[in-house]
Amino acid sequence: MKLYVFPPSPNSLRCQAVANQLDIELELIPIDFGNPAQTEAGFKELYAANPNHKIPTLVDGDYVLWESGAIMLYLSRIQPDNDLVPDNLQDRARMAQWSYWSASHWGVTCTLFIFENVVKKIMNIGEPDPAQLAKGEEEFNRFGTVLNDHLTGRDTLVGNSVTLADHTVASWLIHAEMAGLPLDGFTEVKRWSGGILGSAAWQKALATIPG
Repeated sequence: MKLYVFPPSPNSLRCQAVANQLDIELELIPIDFGNPAQTEAGFKELYAANPNHKIPTLVDGDYVLWESGAIMLYLSRIQPDNDLVPDNLQDRARMAQWSYWSASHWGVTCTLFIFENVVKKIMNIGEPDPAQLAKGEEEFNRFGTVLNDHLTGRDTLVGNSVTLADHTVASWLIHAEMAGLPLDGFTEVKRWSGGILGSAAWQKALATIPG
């Protein structure tokens, strides 16, 4: 199986972490969006496979799948003997709840900080916008409180084992320091994410980011 990735991307890394947890070997095809000429062949393959021209994109023989949530679900069913998707209906629905929450609220908020404090600097497209950062801090405090309160006394978001929701929500914190995410006071979030991102599966994924 091939996985087209942008190495620093949370969307790519969460798929890699799930594959690592399941001992699924993936051929990683890195796409450098900052230098398309450097990976011209990879770009042509990606664009032919995915009409959105986005990463991550999974190619398993003739089967092509995009969107990180769908890719993680697919990988979890290839190796079905795992707890990444709960058997219990209510826990499975809670897993979906947190995954959708991440896509609609948490990821959007974290991406704002990543863009203003990281991407702008790398792309040399101006200074961080104070108004955007102020808006981001308000949203981060709102949704961070929801997450922090839920995690009190818990090591995972759902049930007693790591699910796809943990990988999804925690992935947005991999660049927390660089992006200036206002995590002070969110002790439960930091404790929980430290456990998820410190796992062997995540450390192996993070090691693929170029130095």
